[in-house]
Amino acid sequence: MAVVLVGTLDTKGEEFAFARDVIEAQGVDVHIIDVGVLDAPEIEPDTTAAEVAEAAGTTLEALRDDGDRGEAMTAMGKGAAAIVTDLHESGMLDGVLGLGGSGNTSIATTAMRALPVGVPKFMVSTMASGDTEPYVGSSDIAMMYSVADIEGLNQLSRRVISNAALAMVGMVTNEPDVTVEDRPTIGMTMFGVTTPCVQTAREYLEDAGYETIVFHATGTGGKAMEELIRQGIIDGVLDVTTTEWADELVGGVLNAGPDRLDAAAETGTPQVVSTGALDMVNFGPRDSVPDEFEGRQFHIHNPQVTLMRTTPAECAELGSIIANKLNSATGPTALVLPLAGVSMLDVEGEEFYDPEADGALFDALRENIASDVELLQLETDINDEAFARALAEKLDEYMRASGVGP
Repeated sequence: MAVVLVGTLDTKGEEFAFARDVIEAQGVDVHIIDVGVLDAPEIEPDTTAAEVAEAAGTTLEALRDDGDRGEAMTAMGKGAAAIVTDLHESGMLDGVLGLGGSGNTSIATTAMRALPVGVPKFMVSTMASGDTEPYVGSSDIAMMYSVADIEGLNQLSRRVISNAALAMVGMVTNEPDVTVEDRPTIGMTMFGVTTPCVQTAREYLEDAGYETIVFHATGTGGKAMEELIRQGIIDGVLDVTTTEWADELVGGVLNAGPDRLDAAAETGTPQVVSTGALDMVNFGPRDSVPDEFEGRQFHIHNPQVTLMRTTPAECAELGSIIANKLNSATGPTALVLPLAGVSMLDVEGEEFYDPEADGALFDALRENIASDVELLQLETDINDEAFARALAEKLDEYMRASGVGP
């Protein structure tokens, strides 16, 4: 077993030496990658900063001469990512541990994100008590707040670093009891307001012989699913909840970026797509909603989440965007419309019920969808059991026809 440490040894050599010693005392090998640019390392690395820079297509001297800290961190992150990927593929990396402030957190987590899901990744950081999305992304990186800055060893830093080092030892020396079955895998998207639909569809698909992975459509969830589709881990997609596009278009906080819905289309992965939660845009606490949206219709989901109803104009644009995304698909694709409501809140008697907005969404989808995308329309809301079964049955049909079914 081998743990790789990624760190700026020109400023954190003492701390990395301590982490190395804790890990090696448990009988686990350590490989240290130096990503420090400013000065010579305080301890001897296994992979030098010069080698990291070379792996990024530059030289350490060039980075030092340029004097651009941001450019240097970007380059060292790129180089470290290439090196840890090579180490993992050659069987010389079982886990990665990083320690640092904002600089090494950026570099080390860039390297970690290059590794497959399931490879242990642990970052001790001064940045871990804030917004960690830029560092974690859609990867399975664990972050621990360092409490004090990682600057010298003391009673606090020794305990925090020891805990992290021993946690990493535990992860790499204990094989997780994960049963891997040879079943095709379906990626699904869910929100609280589409949960009944996803649960019914998931049960149907699992009974039919599939394994399912459900992604919470919170921006990072959609990104994670897109990435796993590209990696070939997901064989089929039941994209019930495309709400992340509403946040991308209108300016909500749970957007998945402009590439959402691209992966399945580009890889030819069988997909069945619906309009789940396109009636809403997500914000944080009510007082965090930008002033430009005052006067709109809101629903307080909980103290931390405020939902805003999409307008007919926004719904029409969403329909056009989603249709154009699906039109580029190279594999079997169906669009399934729940004509009686796209979420729990968008049914008669509930706060977001708005036939005009839904009509604008459905009309735009009908007008823009290509003839080679199968269009199904049901006179039910999205959480109706019949709708959920129709989604699952259609995807099962596509999977079997494509030769990737159970």
